[in-house]
Amino acid sequence: MTRRDRAAIAAALIVPLAAAAILLPFRANWSNTNTGLLLVVVIVAVAAIGNRVAGAIAAVGAAVWFDFFFTLPYYRFTIRNPADVTTFVLLLVVGVAVSQLAAYARRLKVVAITDAGYLAQIHQTTLLTQTVKSPQDVVDHVRQQLISLLDLQECRFEYGVPLGHPPRLESDGTVQAARGRWDVAKTGLPGEEIELHVFGNSQYYGRFMVRPKPGSRPSLQTRLVAVTLADQAGRALAAGTPTSSIRWEQAERCQASAG
Repeated sequence: MTRRDRAAIAAALIVPLAAAAILLPFRANWSNTNTGLLLVVVIVAVAAIGNRVAGAIAAVGAAVWFDFFFTLPYYRFTIRNPADVTTFVLLLVVGVAVSQLAAYARRLKVVAITDAGYLAQIHQTTLLTQTVKSPQDVVDHVRQQLISLLDLQECRFEYGVPLGHPPRLESDGTVQAARGRWDVAKTGLPGEEIELHVFGNSQYYGRFMVRPKPGSRPSLQTRLVAVTLADQAGRALAAGTPTSSIRWEQAERCQASAG
């Protein structure tokens, strides 16, 4: 659970009670129906800044405090008036439904913003592929994008035949480990290096070796964007320097590092 989720749940527990306390001095002048409508507004506000769970908790809390403070007998969890029972039930049902809709609308907005950001990254890399003279520039650019996109500790590119059998990020966004498919949504990315193969024109050029930060849990959509960016690097390598020259440049860099 993220810090934002914890804050939203805390708000769901506190805000309905605070709202009920604010409305309490007006109990004699306002109908319980109006009070219920104002509490629905509070529920929607909590759901809009939080999540579905927070919205549901706020709805239950609002209904409970409505019963406790605004229905006879006061300060007891019982309801004597049938009209108040109806208002209580409607407040709970409508509050839960509206809170879920508010949380869903917020999620759609986040997805739309995220999609636009992903599209911009892919477009930027495509333009770079068409304009730079060295495919290595595209590889370096994609490496930096992957660090930010997948929340990585480090990322490097290895040319040539892959060694070993580390977990692998597949073209469909899944992660394959030695014992089968890794459940990223449940456990996050593996805590070891993960390989992302790079192909251009069906030819293997190398792989990005990525090491996630602890707890990194990128969505399937994010992982598919990472695969797409790696494909862009592959296209640049296929269209640019011949493979033999690339390996020669890599060897030179290794020798320079050793020196």
